[in-house]
Amino acid sequence: MSEIGSSSEIIGRNCRIHVGTCVVVSEGSKAEPMGGNQVSEYLVLIYGDEQQWATADEATTQSVMDGHNNFGAKHGASLRGGHALEGTPTATSLRKDAAGQVQVTDGPFAETKEALGGFYVIEAENLDAALAIAQDIPSNFGGLEVRPIRVFD
Repeated sequence: MSEIGSSSEIIGRNCRIHVGTCVVVSEGSKAEPMGGNQVSEYLVLIYGDEQQWATADEATTQSVMDGHNNFGAKHGASLRGGHALEGTPTATSLRKDAAGQVQVTDGPFAETKEALGGFYVIEAENLDAALAIAQDIPSNFGGLEVRPIRVFD
């Protein structure tokens, strides 16, 4: 896994993004940026087809990584973090059975065509601003979803 930060030097270093879609998940933080406007945080989940990523040629792979580098350079002030994830074969799921005992199984929580490949946490004034930022994230092998991060008071 490779951390995605606010500088393009960090983005993409030793990064294996297996999918190419983003989801912005939830609104939340009451952080105040310079200028005093209240903003919210959004989680951008990156989903895509792992098989397409696995069979992508070097030029496609480089294009996706360049896209993430360009995204970081353009939106570094709004980025609060992010990571690429290893593929679904490395996942381990935990579920409670009817007796309340935790069952540990190899593999992702659910079998789907598109898998979670990474995420960004971004800060934006509202959902429209978050969508404007998220549209610059490469999504060659999947799609995007945007939701605000929930804050519990």
